[in-house]
Amino acid sequence: MTIGRETLLYMYETMVSIRTLENRLIEEVTKGHLGGAGHSYVGEEAVATGVCANLRQDDYVASSHRGHGHTVAKGVPLKPIVAELFGKATGANKGKGGSMHLADVSRGMLGTNGIVGNSIHFVTGAALSAKVRHTDQVAVSFFGDGASNQGSFHESLNLAAIWKLPVLYVCENNRYAESTPVEYAVPVKDIADRAVSYNIPGVVVDGQDVFAVYEAAQQAVARARAGEGPTLLECKTYRYHGHFFADNHLRYRSQAEVDYYKERDCIDRFKAKVLSGELLAAADLEAVDRRVAARMDEAVEFAINSPPPDLSELYTDVYAP
Repeated sequence: MTIGRETLLYMYETMVSIRTLENRLIEEVTKGHLGGAGHSYVGEEAVATGVCANLRQDDYVASSHRGHGHTVAKGVPLKPIVAELFGKATGANKGKGGSMHLADVSRGMLGTNGIVGNSIHFVTGAALSAKVRHTDQVAVSFFGDGASNQGSFHESLNLAAIWKLPVLYVCENNRYAESTPVEYAVPVKDIADRAVSYNIPGVVVDGQDVFAVYEAAQQAVARARAGEGPTLLECKTYRYHGHFFADNHLRYRSQAEVDYYKERDCIDRFKAKVLSGELLAAADLEAVDRRVAARMDEAVEFAINSPPPDLSELYTDVYAP
């Protein structure tokens, strides 16, 4: 597989941007600048990056409660993301959505969602819309291993398979639904095997390898655009932190397990591969690191200095007056 320089730089900058954002948010929580139950995506950056590298701006993405990374990968700038997470009027959703209702429809980001599995039928509807309108768009749902037990998962896959909808269902199997191990809650070794019931491809990839995710998503997206229907892509990945900022994750998993996955870090593996293969130079990566760090500082300063929503905004952007 040949990946161009521009795409490689996109991959690296996206993964670094996601990790920098998530780590900075943890810092801001400790400073009291940020409240709520933030769900860190650190460790899983390769999944959102590898998938979204194959999408157009007008393609659709819907996310889960752990959705900051998908928002970044879909192209939403850092400033409105951070301002939204800070609850400011300059945020992507005027400070009303926050972490679990973060959206930018102009970039195809239909939103993060606090309801487990909710993105699955969101994108099924979006894919149906694209098919009816003949727009050549693809819709992607990101969800966790726990959501694969929801009725919405099975109903949506069945409908999408029957109608051959242009949709990609991406299960980010990070091994825990909050604190419940996947081995306890799911009776099959690979969640992708559930695709057999709907006569669609079920693909398992190493979610810690952005190149493996990119290649699998490339095939699934091409299949969807060609009118051949949906794919279930299971990315075996891992979150380094707890379910949310204040979760003591070492109550239900060991430090040795966490360390094992950190040794297979997606960003470190990317750097090792592109440098050893002379696909990118160390100076290229260092320039990205500096650029992302500067943008992150600017985004946080922008959010801190932005005003909160006016009280009058309470009655706008709602269905009933």
